[in-house]
Amino acid sequence: MSSAFEVRGGQRLSGEIIPQGAKNEALQIISAVLLTPEKVVIHNIPDILDVNLMIELLGDMGVKLNRISRSVCEFQADEVDFEYMHSPEFKKKTGKLRGSVMFAGPLLARFGKAFIPKPGGDKIGRRRLDTHIIGFEKLGAKFVYETGDNYFRLESEQLKGAYMLLDEPSVTGTANIVMAAVMAKGTTTIYNAACEPYLQQLCKMLNGMGAKISGVGSNLLTIEGVTYLGGCEHTMLPDMIEIGSFIGLAAMTQSEITIKNAGIQHLGIIPEKFQQLGIQMEFRGDDIYIPSQEQYEIQTFIDGSILTISDHPWPGFTPDLLSIVLVVATQAKGSVLVHQKMFESRLFFVDKLIDMGAQIILCDPHRAAVIGLNRTHELRGITMTSPDIRAGVSLLIAALSAEGKSTIHNIDQIDRGYQYIDERLRNLGADIKRV
Repeated sequence: MSSAFEVRGGQRLSGEIIPQGAKNEALQIISAVLLTPEKVVIHNIPDILDVNLMIELLGDMGVKLNRISRSVCEFQADEVDFEYMHSPEFKKKTGKLRGSVMFAGPLLARFGKAFIPKPGGDKIGRRRLDTHIIGFEKLGAKFVYETGDNYFRLESEQLKGAYMLLDEPSVTGTANIVMAAVMAKGTTTIYNAACEPYLQQLCKMLNGMGAKISGVGSNLLTIEGVTYLGGCEHTMLPDMIEIGSFIGLAAMTQSEITIKNAGIQHLGIIPEKFQQLGIQMEFRGDDIYIPSQEQYEIQTFIDGSILTISDHPWPGFTPDLLSIVLVVATQAKGSVLVHQKMFESRLFFVDKLIDMGAQIILCDPHRAAVIGLNRTHELRGITMTSPDIRAGVSLLIAALSAEGKSTIHNIDQIDRGYQYIDERLRNLGADIKRV
């Protein structure tokens, strides 16, 4: 029986909160340790389920681990155990963890062979691996699908640089191809590459190890292959999804919150999108201060038409924050259309918000119109289940602002992405307990 959160809402919160290290960066950065036999030290690791599983899996594969603290770890992949990767245990573990697909690029680059499980993880619609596999094939890898055990086996004598135009700017796809290409023979050019901060961080780390990647931060990457990569030290960025969640939480609960060390220069358009919902904030050094607001009013477009907020590959607005925007809009003054382009079932959690008293019209699996209540009545607490990581936190924010008691089941989904979230919210004055 998995645990649940019991939340009594309606409290105003106050205080400071420090965002964790970026989950999506962690999964790539931690895979990259497989590219060198030398020691790699990583700082600001988030202490969350997906990342801990990933580190444990590296340990099982023979990588030497020294966990100096929960947020700092030394890795040394000088003796990788390939036999283990044929074991049922490896297949079972990797099947549970979508991030494990990120091992393929580095293993292929350094050892000429790799295995990819069919992906598991979130229920947010199909997530294809085509980008990864087509990219590896262009670099000269052959792949065999093992039907018996739902597995892709990849191999290559020597990867060769190639030009490729990705059919979608997939973040994990780009990262995996970059890690494969850094030791390929010749030059690789990736156009329509993802350019998220996570990816910029990965490229920065790889260049620190001796790779030659240029165009970092743009959607055209050029990689000159090198024969060897060495060790390095790397510090991860704060998690921008968490920062966006805290901005939304502050507005929704009329709280005064300071988000410390927010890495503002790496947040792109995120602060601006929350400002469009009428949320005030001040940048103080690298901290974001959000004053307590009685109400916030959604801006319209300049011609007076209703605001639409949609996701788009970086530097556009990240899909991971659309569910937060949607929840926050339920108590705003005004209306907004939330258009989720990239995933087809991320908006299905709105039925829970409607049960809580929100005014939302779900137009189709991709679009929801939110008519803000402007605090004329509070949401009411209910019992609900979290379908995926991001919806889970959105529902948690809704519960914290609602009247009465809410119970949120299936919170393993929340724990996968947010470290000690209940404890950190209690420090701000939230009434939340794990049952």
